[in-house]
Amino acid sequence: MHKKSLAWRIRLLFTASLSLVFSSSAFAEADPKLWPVLKEAYFAKREMQEVDFIKIDAPARAESGAQVPITYKINSTAANGVVVKKLYTFVDGNPIPLTATFHLTQALGLAKSGDFELSTRIRFETDAYVHLVAETEEGQLYLASREIRASGGCGSTDNSDEAAIRAAVGKIKFKVDEPVKLGSPATTAFNIKHIMRTGLQRDAATQGYYPAFYIKKIAFTFNSQPLLNVDVGVGTSEDPYFKFNFVPEAVGKLAVTATDNEGKAFVSEIEVKAN
Repeated sequence: MHKKSLAWRIRLLFTASLSLVFSSSAFAEADPKLWPVLKEAYFAKREMQEVDFIKIDAPARAESGAQVPITYKINSTAANGVVVKKLYTFVDGNPIPLTATFHLTQALGLAKSGDFELSTRIRFETDAYVHLVAETEEGQLYLASREIRASGGCGSTDNSDEAAIRAAVGKIKFKVDEPVKLGSPATTAFNIKHIMRTGLQRDAATQGYYPAFYIKKIAFTFNSQPLLNVDVGVGTSEDPYFKFNFVPEAVGKLAVTATDNEGKAFVSEIEVKAN
């Protein structure tokens, strides 16, 4: 699809969803009619097949819409030769539905590990469906969906100390679970301090809206080669967290660079040693 046409569709969907979410109480429950509109906006008339080899694990009812734990899974054995290159994640009831896009590489070792898992935390403005769309190099699309009851995570009143927020931004926790066995799946966890403002939070003092302020991109590399790239959206929760498995074939350096929408970059690295 032409970029201008896609942008127009997305803007139209965004405007419609904002109106529906904030002006109607009809969306107290997840609405299955939202996904066909969203699918058309992002993927036009492309064929999409529902499958069992991609799955979504999450609570049916979350304690807070601001921090909903969720895990995306790919069963490479059940995929029977289908190689996923991208994962798009949507929360169809959110004002900005696309929460993140994950760009997968061969360095993750999907074909060797059997199962690929990626855990994170996302926001829900209202009860909604999560849709996980997998795309192959050839452009084939596959779908898994799950309904989750949660609300209130995208917009709120904020009276936080702005200086303290800015001082804390970018602090990273980054690790690999040990022991590490070469040629076998290893698990890494990444967490970065960031308020992840959606642009919908109100300033308690002025009642105006804070501008969006969020981590925009995260790039993981292993021995200087791309491992996993994430296009992060404001549907990702405050203090973004990602945990995933990869297959190291050698010892080396695992590194990450996170960049926010103001252009600031935050970097961390760790040595991966085999037992």
